Amino acid sequence: MRKHTIKTRRKNPPKNINLRVKPHARSLIDRACAITDKTVTEFVLDAVCREAEDVLLDRRLFDLKETRNQAFIAALDAPTKSNPTLKKLLSRKPLWES
Repeated sequence: MRKHTIKTRRKNPPKNINLRVKPHARSLIDRACAITDKTVTEFVLDAVCREAEDVLLDRRLFDLKETRNQAFIAALDAPTKSNPTLKKLLSRKPLWES
């Protein structure tokens, strides 16, 4: 006797992304996956989504009225104020170069 099953469809099924990867890149990804205890899918998806968010956040639209836009541009163009603490911090050798 044959069993019948009812297939349910998801409203938003996952979509595939196929990549061609050179051996050295795949090896690098596999090593990182082993260290982070993630699957390749989890690791790649996390990295790609993080980068996508950075790109999108870096390219925000500023919709300002003309007077506010002029003030914004003036603030960007203004010379920086002296900040001795920041200057000292930036002149130190980074820890990873020690």
